[in-house]
Formats: sequence, structure tokens, C-alpha cells
Amino acid sequence: MEPPEGFWATIWSFLCFLPFFIGLLLLGIVKGAFVFPFVCLIITVGNATVIIGLWPVHIVWTNYCIARAKQLGPVLKVAMCIGISGILILWPLVGILGSIVAGLGYGFLAPLVATFDAVGEGKDNKFIHCIWDGTWSTIKGSFTVVRDFTDTCFHSYFSVMDDLRLQEPPTGKKCEIRLLHLPGAFIVGLLGVMGDMPVITMVALYKSPYMLFKGWHRLFHDLIGREGPFLETACVPFAGLAILLWPSAVTGAVLASIISSFFLGSYAAIVAYQENSISMGLSYIIASMSIYDEYSNDVLDMPEGSCFPRPPYRKNVSLRATSFSRHTSFNHDKRDGKAPLSRNMSLKNAITELKPIKLFEQLFVECKHYGESLIAEGMITITDVNECKSGKGGGGVISTGLPAYCILQTVLRSVSANSEGLLLIDNTEITTMNRPRDVVFDWFFDPIMIIKEQIKVENFSEAEENYLCKLVLLIGDSKRLQSLNAGMNFENERRRAEIDAFARRLQGITKFMSRYPTYRRRFECMFDSLSADLAEKFNGSHSVNGSKLIGRSRSGLRRLFSQKSFGMRTSKHGGDREIQSDEVNAVESV
Repeated sequence: MEPPEGFWATIWSFLCFLPFFIGLLLLGIVKGAFVFPFVCLIITVGNATVIIGLWPVHIVWTNYCIARAKQLGPVLKVAMCIGISGILILWPLVGILGSIVAGLGYGFLAPLVATFDAVGEGKDNKFIHCIWDGTWSTIKGSFTVVRDFTDTCFHSYFSVMDDLRLQEPPTGKKCEIRLLHLPGAFIVGLLGVMGDMPVITMVALYKSPYMLFKGWHRLFHDLIGREGPFLETACVPFAGLAILLWPSAVTGAVLASIISSFFLGSYAAIVAYQENSISMGLSYIIASMSIYDEYSNDVLDMPEGSCFPRPPYRKNVSLRATSFSRHTSFNHDKRDGKAPLSRNMSLKNAITELKPIKLFEQLFVECKHYGESLIAEGMITITDVNECKSGKGGGGVISTGLPAYCILQTVLRSVSANSEGLLLIDNTEITTMNRPRDVVFDWFFDPIMIIKEQIKVENFSEAEENYLCKLVLLIGDSKRLQSLNAGMNFENERRRAEIDAFARRLQGITKFMSRYPTYRRRFECMFDSLSADLAEKFNGSHSVNGSKLIGRSRSGLRRLFSQKSFGMRTSKHGGDREIQSDEVNAVESV
């Protein structure tokens, strides 16, 4: 929907839209009031059950893993066990209260948003969708929330703890606390809090009137012209509430600044400890004031710079340079001539393009696509499938190797196409320009981009790429690599070590991604869909020794094809041909 042009057209559009908006808002509030008690009950009871049920296990296993951690020294282990005890004691209270708030927010806001979204462009039966959308779907979504929370508390938690317990120190030296440097760091941290809190509080109060009137000016301008957040119908209720609650938002921003000043100032203790220098910690106290002032100027579109000095507080300048290059990468793209997103762009399309979960969705599409072909080729066997089904294959071929293989295929596709970013299987390109500005997404995107650039520089041959793909998929199983004739005789052992390092890093990224709350649910849906499609594919009207395959279960198919004498199978052209071994492997794998 394009915004109207002209003053009177804009006023008329606004007057016509106002009663329509009020009616949808009231309907959404009624739906939210009806749905949120059920959603809040489901999320609270479900999450509370998980929290309380796993609480004793979390207490025992967390302390055990810290005590057995190979990367930590004895003093640091004791300190971490003492510090983590307070968090573990408060965890049930914080977790249950958070579940109540999440249930209230999700149960009320989801039907409200769905009501406005139901009247968007291209929707049929808008009246029915206005009433129905966001009711049953929100209730089903609450079960999904509990499921993802359970996966996080169980699978993701134990995966993180296993890494803490089993990983060796990267440099061969254990991390330990330097007790002699703690008193000086503590004093610097105390001075940082005493210095930063009053200064940052005054800066936040000084800039709050500017934030209030500038925000109101922008919101009213967008309201009259149906631009920005008011362009999409689904976002109108939030944009309207933003106008009414903007003073509260400004007050919350000031309070958040005051609270953050405590942590910003106390970080001086960490700087002093890391740099082994009290003077560096004191320099950070002054620099942190400048950092906050410059950041707030950027947020409010005020002139750049700060009236506070910014002395260096790190001895290693390269660390600051790396941080600065990451922070300014987006501005660098704009200076290179890439225009920023237009304000008149459809917000819905922008969210679709910049959705952090986009990479996950395409990853599982590729997992299913490549999984079918790899099963048909015999690269993935029935043993791998059973291991994944049993849930014991945390590092198995399907649970780890297949997603890592798909990531590698995306990287190789991007290198082959000379893409600036990552070229997904649907030809969507994720670059530094349209990437989501999300910290969690950066954890996945940045390492993959680094691997992509390194592979591009290495310029692997076709044989080396094939070896790398099989090495990633089979998670380094030398016996299976030899049985598949995937091994290579490297004249240069350094080349082999580089390829092995790429494989380990891709598998590590996949393992890290598997800890994301929605990952396990999406992976299991993909695996079930893959199994069902393959069962249907090999459950057609073919016959073996006169026996029809229609209606046979997967176990029946495995028994049928496990016989030593393979029968004759009727081809599509009416002739009989011998069943190939790769077809047997594919059916067995289903």
C-alpha cells in the first residue's frame, strides 16, 4: 500500500483509517483477553515443570562439570562454583516469573497482531480471518514455546556443559585467577561505578527531552503520512501505542542508562585485571563516558563526537581496531555506494529478507535435499538413521555431519558464484548489507563468512573439495572414508591438515548452531519429513518376487530387502531389472 500524496489526500486517508483501526484494535484486545489466560497457563505450567524437574540435575551437573573442567585452574573452579551457586538458587524463581511474563505478553499480543495482519493485502475472507486468526494458532504456539524451552534446558545445556568439561585448553595453559591483582581491580571497579553512574545519569537526563520531542515528531509524521511503522497494517497497533506510551519509553531509556552505567563502570575492574594495569582501568573510566555519549548521539541522530576525552585503555591496539572495524562495517558499505533501505519499503518484506531464522530455514531445506541424494548414494546408511532416531548420536553423521555438509555446500556455491555473501539454495544472497543486525545471527554468519573467504583463497581442486565434503559428512571416520574410496594421498601433509581444520571448524559451527532454541525442533521436523518422503518413495507399486510394496511399514521394507537374494523389480517400462545396491541402501535407510 503506497502512502497518499498531497495534504488533503493524506488527511482524508487518515480520517477514513482511524475508525477502521479502532475497530480492529478493539477486536484484537477482545481476542487477546480471551486467549492469554490459556496461553499463560500452558507456558507457565510447562516451563515451571521443566525448571523444577531439572533443577537438581542442573545444580549437581553444573558443579561437577566446573570441577572437572580441563581449561580451569583450581582457584577459578572454586570461585565459579561459589558464584554459580547464587544463580542456580535464584533460577527457579527467575525462570517461573519470566515464563509468566512471556505467557502474558505472547498470549495477548499475538492475537492482536494477527487481527491486523488478517486484513493485509492479498488476504481472502478477511472478516473470518479477523475473528479466527491468532486464537488457536497462539494456543498451539504456546506448546511450541514450551517445547523449545525444554530443548534449551535439556539438550543445549548438556551440550554446553560437555564442552566445558571435555575441551582442552587452546594454548595448553589453564585459565587461573591472579589473586595478587584482584584488590587493585576491585578498587578500580568501585571507582568506575562511582564515576560513571552520576555522569551517565546527568547525560541521560540532559538528552531525554530531545528524545521525547524528536520521537513524537517522527511518530506523528509517520501516522499522518502512513509511512514507517504505520505503512503495514499489522504494525499499526504497536505504532499507535508507541505514541501514547512514548513518555514511558523515554523514562525507561533513562532508567536503563542509569542501570547500565553500573555495569559499564564496573567493567573497569575487568580492564585493569586483563591489562594488569591500574592506569589502564582508570583510563577506561574516562573513555566509557565518551563511549556512552557517542553511542547516545548515534541513537538520537545528534552531531557526532563527545565532549569527554577518550584515552586508550588497551595495550593491544589490534583488539580495538578489530572491534572498530566490525562496528563500522555497515557505514563502510554505505560509503562504498550501497544505499540504505528506503523508509517506504514494505516493512513486511524487509522483515522477511532480514529474518535471522532465514539461514536456519534454508539449512533444513538443504538438509532434506542433500539427505535424500546421500541416502540414495549409500553415503548415509541405516546405522546412521537409527543412531539419529535413538538420540544417542550427538556427533552422528545425520545430526552433525549432514548440517555441516549443507553449510559447506552453501560456502562452495557462494565461492563458485563469486558472491559477496552467502548464496542460499533458493538464490537468496545474505550479505553484509541485508544481514540481520542480530548478535545471535552474527555468531553463525561471521565464522561462516571467514571460512568462505579462506576456502576461496585456498582454491581447492575438485578432488580436494570432494574429500572435504566427505570428511565433513562422515565426521572424520577414516574407515568409512577408505571404504568409499574417499581418501587421498596428499604429497603435502600441510594441505591435509588445512582441510582437516576446515572440517572440524564446520562441524564445530554446526554443533554450536544446534544449541539454538528452535534448532532441535526444526531438525526433527526435517528428519521426520525426510523419512516419510523416502518411505513413500520406496512404497510405491513396485514388486519384489511378486510381493507388492504398497502398505508395507519401514521395518517390513528393511526385512524385505535384507535378504541375500535380491529379487527382480518391475521397471516403469515394464521390463524386469536387478535391484541395485544403492537402491537397497536407500530403502534400508528409510
